[in-house]
Amino acid sequence: MIVYDRLWETMKKKNISQYKLINEYHVSAGQLSRLRANSHVSSHTIDLLCKILDCRVEDVMTFVKEQ
Repeated sequence: MIVYDRLWETMKKKNISQYKLINEYHVSAGQLSRLRANSHVSSHTIDLLCKILDCRVEDVMTFVKEQ
C-alpha cells in the first residue's frame, strides 16, 4: 500500500499549504482528497508535486506492506 504521510511533512518543511497548492499551482482539491485518503493518484500528480516541492518521490510517498 502506498501512503502519502511524507507529502504532508515535506509540504510543512517547504512552507507550502494545501491552499497554496490549489490556488497557486492549480492542483485539484480532488487530488488532495485522494492523497489524504491514501487512494490512487496518477504518476503525473506525483511528478507535479515533486516539481512544485523540489523534492524526490521518496519525500512524497512510501510503500507499506499490508498484513
